[in-house]
Amino acid sequence: MVLTRELAGRGYAGGYSAVVKYVAPWRKEWRGEPEPTVRFETGPGEQSQVDWGSTAIFLGEERVRIHIFTMVLGYSRRIFARAYRSEAMDALLDGHEKAFAHLGGRTETILYDNPRTIVTEKNEETGEVLWNRTFADRMDFYGVKVRLCRYYRAQTKGKVESGVKYVKRNALAGQRFRDLEDLNAYLLSWCVTVADQRVHGTTHERPAERFARGEVLLPVDLRPAPPRERLETRIVPKDAYVAVDTNQYSVPFEWAGRQVSVQILAEQIVIRAEADEVIRHVRLEGRHQVVRHSGTVRPIASRRAVLTAPPRFDPMSLLAQGEVAPRPLSCYEELSGVTL
Repeated sequence: MVLTRELAGRGYAGGYSAVVKYVAPWRKEWRGEPEPTVRFETGPGEQSQVDWGSTAIFLGEERVRIHIFTMVLGYSRRIFARAYRSEAMDALLDGHEKAFAHLGGRTETILYDNPRTIVTEKNEETGEVLWNRTFADRMDFYGVKVRLCRYYRAQTKGKVESGVKYVKRNALAGQRFRDLEDLNAYLLSWCVTVADQRVHGTTHERPAERFARGEVLLPVDLRPAPPRERLETRIVPKDAYVAVDTNQYSVPFEWAGRQVSVQILAEQIVIRAEADEVIRHVRLEGRHQVVRHSGTVRPIASRRAVLTAPPRFDPMSLLAQGEVAPRPLSCYEELSGVTL
């Protein structure tokens, strides 16, 4: 579809099937012979699959690598995709929260690969898994049963593997975006208007129609998921930059030497000097970066002593006070021997 769309922009008036037939020999040569795999289907609301994909894309004038959280419902094949700067735990948990809100609930189980953000340790012989505590607590909050693929058997989660490829090749191919927010707004629209409306190659139905007809999801707890955050304190150094995870976030110079609280959220850094003195920064995903404050903050009175300039000397004021007697200039000439 992407190639057909690009050709149409160059004046091509043919159809999609003609393009598929024309490029088929190259596709077969590139892919090689397919490995036989037994397809495993799940019932309505029974299972969804989650995985990450990554690709390089232009955000503004900068080409950056983004990571795509992707969730696919096993029965209907509805898909949710959202881009992040990394695959860290904050992004993983936020992706689940956004996916459940978009799809209207959760499945009984979710199938994952074995990423280190989820699995701290796994014994292949006994099947015993040591879960990441933060991840396990959040899934318990939602009531989700977590399942893992066998090592080196990515085909087990083939639905989401195909979904990740579909997002990269159909949604993102040849696209540019203003920033990450613009990209995610586009992805959300694409999921609803394109991915949910195409005729799926396996089910031969539109995911949106198959979902409406038979997929019932379990409601998640109506309480919002507790934010994953850290709360720390800092003494603002002389250069007025507060360090968080090797990155530097600026605050007003007047805060130098003061103790501040630093709230570290998934996508934001909130620095407070006092209750009504707050600086907010977008949290940087990389390391050793610097971000300057560009917003507004309530003016803070300087804590330094105010030095008052001495009054200007006025000799006439002494005369007015009677401290200097008036004398003719001849008196001064006689004393100094100089004619004035």
